[in-house]
Amino acid sequence: MLYADLLIHSAQVMVTMKGHSGCPARGEGMSEIGLIEDGAVAIREGKIVAVGTTEEVLASGLVGPETRRIGAQGKVVSPGFVDPHTHVIYAGSRENELSLKLRGVPYLEILKQGGGILSTVRSTKQATDGEIKAQTSRRLQTMLSLGTTTVEVKSGYGLTLDEEMRALRLIKELNHEQVIDLVPTFMGAHAVPPGFSEEEFTDYIIEDMLPNVAAEGLAEFCDVFCEPGVFSVNSSERILSKAKQLNFKLKIHADELDPAGGAELAAKLSVTSADHLLQASDEGITALAKQGVIAVLLPATSFNLAKNSYARAREMISAGVPVALATDSNPGSSPTESMPLVLTLACLYLRLTPEEALTAATINAAHAIGRANEVGSLEVGKQGDVLILDIPNLNYLPYHFGNNPVGTVIKRGNVVWDSKIFDRQTT
Repeated sequence: MLYADLLIHSAQVMVTMKGHSGCPARGEGMSEIGLIEDGAVAIREGKIVAVGTTEEVLASGLVGPETRRIGAQGKVVSPGFVDPHTHVIYAGSRENELSLKLRGVPYLEILKQGGGILSTVRSTKQATDGEIKAQTSRRLQTMLSLGTTTVEVKSGYGLTLDEEMRALRLIKELNHEQVIDLVPTFMGAHAVPPGFSEEEFTDYIIEDMLPNVAAEGLAEFCDVFCEPGVFSVNSSERILSKAKQLNFKLKIHADELDPAGGAELAAKLSVTSADHLLQASDEGITALAKQGVIAVLLPATSFNLAKNSYARAREMISAGVPVALATDSNPGSSPTESMPLVLTLACLYLRLTPEEALTAATINAAHAIGRANEVGSLEVGKQGDVLILDIPNLNYLPYHFGNNPVGTVIKRGNVVWDSKIFDRQTT
């Protein structure tokens, strides 16, 4: 008998997200989170081998005398958070733009003045590979301590072939060098750099960038910032259509600032996810639901931009759109690494229930990056990515904000973060 390496047992309640691995949860299904009282999960060689009540797992014959046991009495156990939309690889910061935002200067105007994305492009280009990796690693470690175990990472602060390839190679290196699993996305279509028209830069992406990224196999997804003043619907369709021909999976930044038809384009191309969607039209929402496109919503970005404008999550869920949540971690519009904060904002401003928010931050988020067969739920055969949350019940997670609710993070069956150990090291 091969016994489990690790047993987490006696959870006050365990959230499994069972039953949503085949397709993302929609509608009322987003509230079906597979709760087990007095829950337990056993892991062997990085994979989950048993899930159930503590009594059931102990009786399975998979727990032996050498199995490490972690008690979760009075706590909530859940899958690790999955963050399906980040721009976390970059150098520098943009706190200088805060005063502009407070004075009401629109983001696109900041971009036209050489700020925004273009500012981070300059900082990243000037940094060494080692500096970029060190700064990114710190952000990833913060994410890990806050319960995130799988992260999508976009390029997009290069805007030249060499710099975009450089960023994607660094993502690949970081994926091997640190704990969190990274899912790479090519986003050369993040902004139009000086010296190019939109059409010229679109041609450059299609004719030079995409074929070279595809040839090296450096990215799974291709994304584009579809927005008036950045990439039009027509330019976005050209880029994503070429990416699809080159076997990229597709994502799109859609309808964040204006109702420009990004959601409709996402449905037309059957992209994996359409992200932001603050200004998505009724027709766009209906089309997303019909095509099964996942809506990745980013409430921390809305919160930080302070426009009191949030995506219509309740209408999306009612229409049958599968909803996921992400941090949008980036140096400008969402400088945070905290999925717990995102869950709170989702409940307060998107009007999600705690159950829906946790579904959106785990299994639906895993679907949004093509990882639902590996992570996002606690089911036999899946990766042993587990959180032990120092909270008495699920409602407490979004209720008590501004702190870290994560007690222990387990990645592939190994304890990679423990708040008690951290406390001892820092006192």
